[in-house]
Amino acid sequence: MQYLLLIYSAERDWNQLTDSEREHGVAAYQAYTEALTKADVLVGSNRLRPTSTATTVRLVDGKPQVLDGPYSDSKEQLAGYYLIDAPDLDAAIAWAARCPGASHGVMEVRPVWKPPYYAAADA
Repeated sequence: MQYLLLIYSAERDWNQLTDSEREHGVAAYQAYTEALTKADVLVGSNRLRPTSTATTVRLVDGKPQVLDGPYSDSKEQLAGYYLIDAPDLDAAIAWAARCPGASHGVMEVRPVWKPPYYAAADA
């Protein structure tokens, strides 16, 4: 089953790191990505640009309303994700706990529905 490992962290913390600390952080994520790849569970991953580049779209009276910025203001922002294929939730949680993001933010593990999207079948 596929699981999305969502990485939430405080954007401003990255900017406060020294160059050496940033290099260490990048190396940690590279090592984690290599471990996922070697275990043959990695489906995809991406780091997201800062929330200042986000655009929020919602329908108001049937018309799109477009706003600059993220949907919510919070201490931690969605920073990136890994899409993995793991045998069960326990395995996905174990991978999430190994992610560098778990040490400086929050990891959310969410199962991915595969088509057809019938809630009753997966609930």
